[in-house]
Amino acid sequence: MSLITTADKTQLYCKDWGSGRPVILLHGWPLSSDSWDDQAMAIADAGYRAIAYDRRGFGRSSQPWSGYDYDTLADDLATVIEQTGAQDAVIAGFSMGGGEVARYMSRHGGKSVSKAVLVSSVVPFMLKTSDNPNGVDPSVFDGMTKAMKEDRAKFFGSFFKDFFGVSMLSHGASEEVLEWARGVSMQAGLNATLGCAKAFATTDFRPDLPAFKVPTLIIHGTDDKTVPIDAAGRAAAQGIAQSTLIEYDGAPHGLQVTHKERLTKDLLDFIRG
Repeated sequence: MSLITTADKTQLYCKDWGSGRPVILLHGWPLSSDSWDDQAMAIADAGYRAIAYDRRGFGRSSQPWSGYDYDTLADDLATVIEQTGAQDAVIAGFSMGGGEVARYMSRHGGKSVSKAVLVSSVVPFMLKTSDNPNGVDPSVFDGMTKAMKEDRAKFFGSFFKDFFGVSMLSHGASEEVLEWARGVSMQAGLNATLGCAKAFATTDFRPDLPAFKVPTLIIHGTDDKTVPIDAAGRAAAQGIAQSTLIEYDGAPHGLQVTHKERLTKDLLDFIRG
């Protein structure tokens, strides 16, 4: 474990496991880098260097008042890459983390990155608008904000059931995983939680897509109710030139848990390829 200090003195908790070609893992909202642990261990065991950090405001990182926009978050990623000395890196973003990958590629020219991965990612644009009819209606995000302000713990209790595809007929994650996810989410500051929710809901990454000039793997579940595949994975694949889309049939959002072995294999195959 190490601490990365950003330009505005925010301290980012960073795990750096193994050695070899670096693979940088960006976590989703509202979790922490721990959500990548199974894949990070497999990456390190396979002879690579797994770097995963807690986004500002989340997990064990500092909780500054500001900086929960994608320009700042991409700058944080640039600082992590610089301070860890990562070169020829693979950067993989899950859910909200996909936005950091996209903004880094455009804002920082993809410096030191040789491959990119988007897993259940919010890229290219989540919000339903006149020119983005497959997006999510703004009322959904308004409802999320209202529910979090009223009772954040209760909101996460139901949120993670959709996240992991838990229903009367499907048990994509155990009760213990749901409890863990809610506990990790409550570590984040409320201001960061709300600020990042606004960022991933409203940021349009369509202008960032031409900046992906490296081989890019896109993985998305067809039954993702958190980030619908038509608005995200399939649209990203159409807009990123060197991309390969792998659809997990019937899979929900939280693939690190529900499709752990398959996701790990697909990641390692791509890293090696």
